[in-house]
Order: sequence, then structure tokens, then C-alpha cells
Amino acid sequence: MTVDHAAGPPDTAPEHLPVVIVGAGPVGVTAALLLARRGIRAVVLERHHEVYPLPRAVATDDEVIRILQAAGVQEEFTAIARPARGLRLLDARHRVMAEFPRAAQGVHGFPQTSMFDQPELERVLREALADAPEAELRDGAEVFGVAQDGDGPVRVSYRDDEGEHLLWAAAVLGCDGANSITREAIGSAWEDLHFEERWTVVDVRTSLPVRCWEGVEQICDPRRPGTFMRIGEDRYRWEFRLEDGAEPDHERLRELLAPWVDLADGADFEVVRQAQYTFRARIADRWRRGRIFLLGDAAHLTPPFVGQGLCAGLRDAYNLAWKLALVLQQGADERLLDTYEAERTPHARHVIRIAVTLGWAMTGGQDSAAALRRGVLGAAVRIPGLTSAAARDFSPALATGPLVRRRVRFGRHGLELGRHGLVGGFCPQPFVDIDGRHARLDELLGDAFAVLTAVPLSPSLRAVADGLGARIVPVTGLGDDNRLAAWLREGRASAALLRPDRVVMDVVPAGGDTFTDAAAWASVLHTTRSPLPSQRSVGKSLLRSTTR
Repeated sequence: MTVDHAAGPPDTAPEHLPVVIVGAGPVGVTAALLLARRGIRAVVLERHHEVYPLPRAVATDDEVIRILQAAGVQEEFTAIARPARGLRLLDARHRVMAEFPRAAQGVHGFPQTSMFDQPELERVLREALADAPEAELRDGAEVFGVAQDGDGPVRVSYRDDEGEHLLWAAAVLGCDGANSITREAIGSAWEDLHFEERWTVVDVRTSLPVRCWEGVEQICDPRRPGTFMRIGEDRYRWEFRLEDGAEPDHERLRELLAPWVDLADGADFEVVRQAQYTFRARIADRWRRGRIFLLGDAAHLTPPFVGQGLCAGLRDAYNLAWKLALVLQQGADERLLDTYEAERTPHARHVIRIAVTLGWAMTGGQDSAAALRRGVLGAAVRIPGLTSAAARDFSPALATGPLVRRRVRFGRHGLELGRHGLVGGFCPQPFVDIDGRHARLDELLGDAFAVLTAVPLSPSLRAVADGLGARIVPVTGLGDDNRLAAWLREGRASAALLRPDRVVMDVVPAGGDTFTDAAAWASVLHTTRSPLPSQRSVGKSLLRSTTR
């Protein structure tokens, strides 16, 4: 397969577009919706004509529902989702070893774990895409060439029923899965994180009484490791590791499912899908070349044991979309795009390692150390507070970088590196009062930067906020039971600057009158043009206010 198509088809005039997205799975369509809400036109190319009809991803967390909220589909998603209570580890006799609870409402304002059917999610996303005038889906379009020469636009070649076509794009997002042509185009290779197992996945629809806990059950049995979860009102999923590579027949399937459901002959029990999958742990060694980016499974593959595969891809889209929009619309510094891979790679690697660790500990493998691993796990989960801490660890604060700074200070033990406690983490999303109604915070904040403050802003802080086009929101009188004021107070801050993805970029320490690290991030966010009159001198106002 070629990855470059140097010249367009002779009878076709090439189109020039801001963004082309390769792949119309949940990651690609969500990226298109996030860009559309910022006024960026994107064309999504998908080789299939219809949504893939069989379920794949089935779980998400509250942070990702907040991303779907930003994409404008949260209410539609909530209507098809089912909150889950968390994760249980069961021994070979199905006795509970440990429980990792998930709250009915997390810090982002949604259930910490929700189950769903991926085809339903994809239909929700595509319906929203069809209503977005800035976005377009072209199905039946097979991409066969992606290339960029120097700093010029990216060439994308594809074929459909009408022939071959050439697009020129200011940026290309490769959301085209594990066998990504986009990854090949940028010369990226897989880094193997050393996990590979063959499993069978069985999706079922039944009205039979199923013995289940309203969450995910992981069976830690070295002979027969497995996973079970309820997806919907009458939908269930089982996953079992294959020892001999053979797909279970009807009798074998009846035996495997016996702990949960009695399968009498002729019972209402429809196997929607039964397929073999190889669970792998991999991460691409580069996620970007020029204006070509990798997202989702094109950039990382994780075993499904913590339900974070699709979640990681949607986090990619959320992290990149606002940065790309700022560069394309307002001429922000190209270094802003460098922060995408720098911020997302450590998090993706972190989630994969959690999944691999739990996979080996819970499913055990067959080597001599398997029993020891399960013994250590059994002892560890009894440590007070460990299970709740593990449940929070899927999205740690971002690593240091241009938009998340670690400051050098002199402490009792000499030179130290530190970071303010709120910086790099997410702002919580409580319900607040907006025009006489109760709504989630992000509806008030909008899609751009925001400043949450417990004190009046100094002139220099207001200049920074104006330069960024940030909405200034006092945290008093919001009708949120003072949750945001308490969050600032616990973080020893009097104000917090939020990025468009709701990550805290900087703070004003309690008693201070300026941001702690604005001189570091101001140049990265400097823009050469802006549709807002208050931003015409954004770079100068930022730098002037941070060097006064």
C-alpha cells in the first residue's frame, strides 16, 4: 500500500480544506464535532458506508462524558448509557476479592463509569455531525495516500465509487485504527509494551434472569480468566481467554456462562456477536509529523481490563482540537501543537501500564510467578484507601511542559522542583445557576479559556484574560454550594486559569496578584490574528502583563 500520491487524478481539481480526518469512528467524529464548534471545517473520510453494527467498546468514564458534552452530544449519550457501580475482582470460585467502587457522580459531573453500546454511540455522533454545517462525512472513501512536503499543506488521496480524488489540508488527523495508513505515512512504529493474549468476546441479548452485580466482574482464575459486565437492559458481555485458540461451541459456551445464567434449550438467548480478539499493549513512537497527527488506536493500543481504550482516544481529540483551532484560526505559535504528543503520550502509557498490570495480576498467565502475582494483588487490595485511589488514577495531572509548568524553588533541602497543586489537573464541574436555571459549569464557561476567581482581578490579570479571550467567572453566588470556592481554597489559590479542555493552566496563589508562570506559556499562546478586537495585541498584552 502506498502512502503518497504525488499528483492528483488528471481530471479532478483538488479541494483545499482546513482539516481532513481519516476514519469516522468515535474518535474521528468527536474530533470533527469539537473542531466544528470552534468554526473549523473538517471533512471526515470513512471507507465503510455504514456504522460498524457490532459492539466493541462498552465503557466510559465521567471525564469522557464531559468531552461528549463539549462535542454537544452529552444528553443523547446519557439516554443510551447505563451507570455502573465499578469493578469487582473475583477468585476462581467467584468470591469477591476486592471492589473498586465508582461514584454516581464524579468530579466532572457525571457517573464515574457508564456502560453503552458502541454502535448506538456512533449513530449519536454521526447524527450530530450531519447537523454541523462545518463538518462533512464522506463514506465509502478509501484513503490510499497521505503526505506532506516541508511546511506545505498535506496531500490526501482517496478513492470512492466515482473515482480518485485529491484533497489539500492544513492538517490531517489519523483516526484510522490499529492498521493506520496515517501512522505509516509519518514513519511511526509501534513500541511493544509486552502484553499479548487471545480472547473470545461474546455479546448477548437475553430476557433470562442473569446473576449479576451492576458493574464489571473480573475473574482472577489462572485456568479460566474472564470478564463479565451488563451493558444495557437486556445486553451482556462475557470475555474469556482462549487457551487453545478454538472458539467455544454451544456446549462449551453453556459451561462458561453457567455461573451467571442457566441456558436451557430453546431459551431466549441471542448471541449478537462471538469473535476472537488479540489484546495488545502498544504505543506509537511518534504521534506527529508536521501537520499530520495520530489519534486513538492509530497512536496506542491497550488491553481492555480497565475500560480505557476508547476513553484514551477521545482524550486525544479533546487535547488536540482546541490547540489546532487556535493555530489555524488565530495563528498561534506552532509550538502549541508540539504539546499534543508531549501531554498525551505519558497519559496513554500510564493507562496502558495500569491495564497490563491488572491484566497480568488478575488473569495471571500460566508461569510460575502467576500465583505470587495474585497473592500480592490479594494483599494489596486490602490496604485502606488503595481501591479508591486506584479508581482515581486513570487521569493523573498532566506532565510538565509549556502549558503545565514545574517551578524551581529553594526549600529546606536545597533546590526543589514543585508545581502548584491545581495546575495540570481538571477543574471540577458542579451544577451552577445560569439565567435562572441549574446547569453544568461548562455551559457557563463556553469553549474558550476561562478564569475562575474568588477575588477581584488586578489590571494585569484582566489584561491576560482579555488577551486570551477568557471568560471571567467569580466563584461566589454561583449556586454550586461553594464547591468551586472550596476547590480554590483547598488548592491554596485565589484564581485559576482554565484551558479550553478545562485543565488548569495556571493559578494566582492565595494572597498573590498575578499568575505564577504566565511568562512561560504566554509566548506559546501568542497569536498573530484574532476575530476579537480585544485580542489584536494579544501577544503584547500577555507579555507586558507578565513582565511588568
